[in-house]
Amino acid sequence: MAATIYRDALRQCLIEEMERDDDVFLIGEDIGRYQGTFRVTAGLFDQFGERRVVDTPITEPAIVGLANGAAMAGLRPVVEMMTMSFSILALDQIINHAAKIHYMTGGEIKVPIVIRGPGGAANQLSAQHSQSLEGWYAHCPGLKVVAPATPACAYGLLRSAIRDDNPVIFTENPGLYGLKGEIPDDKDFTIPFGSARIAREGKDVTLIAYSRMVHVCLAAAQTLAGEGVEAEVVDVRSLLPLDTETILASVRKTHRAVVVYEDWRSGAFGAEIAARVGELCFDDLDAPVGRVGGLNVPMPYTRPLELLCIPNDHDVVDAVHRLN
Repeated sequence: MAATIYRDALRQCLIEEMERDDDVFLIGEDIGRYQGTFRVTAGLFDQFGERRVVDTPITEPAIVGLANGAAMAGLRPVVEMMTMSFSILALDQIINHAAKIHYMTGGEIKVPIVIRGPGGAANQLSAQHSQSLEGWYAHCPGLKVVAPATPACAYGLLRSAIRDDNPVIFTENPGLYGLKGEIPDDKDFTIPFGSARIAREGKDVTLIAYSRMVHVCLAAAQTLAGEGVEAEVVDVRSLLPLDTETILASVRKTHRAVVVYEDWRSGAFGAEIAARVGELCFDDLDAPVGRVGGLNVPMPYTRPLELLCIPNDHDVVDAVHRLN
């Protein structure tokens, strides 16, 4: 195991996969000479050259369209969105093409494309750069959607995404890029999609989250432990496919559940998780399923208001208290 930070775990995986497979290439805005807005692609242009680290104009539909065509022809493009909020501009290419071509050709054509980048709030990036769109994509059949919370998960899931023959949405919370953790010293280390993990064992309540909210839940669990409440934290990490069984097994053990997500509270993917728990674990629950989500407002620029919109550990503790 080697200690590294989240962004460097992503970068290391990209390097290893590009060295392993000449069909893998990177494409996006400012990823080459500028080395990426969040420096995930630092040094890759010098190492692999302009044929495999492709700087583009500011045109998300064309970037994803080019990548779709390259993937259909047998290459494995990794698209970096400067922010996943900008992927909205490429929704037609992602939803109507990447997600559907394999189905519409009767399985004759594959689209092995990865679309990755920062999703969620950073620090005062305001309303157009702070959205959590993973739930939008997890609503669409034909895509796979992952949101890793740790450097090891980012490292293993990105390798799975690059090697997968399906289009993958790979969202990285910008608040995690500097997070330090250990990654395996194994260039073939992968984490299968549809595999949640237990980030903390507990017996009294299940906290279900993904991406940065896993760490918010872990902080809440520490506070609850001081009150004599042992919370189990489930890191979903793969939204589509979703490991429903791991979630349900935890809830059947604890009999209480709170789903925590940074996205707008109304209609987000956390609501889908809550619905499944309520539907499939109804007889095991001792209280209604709780939800903690972001406020249903455009993200403010000013820092105090921004912090009010993003769930924190105190919100999670309060939600657990309301279950009793």
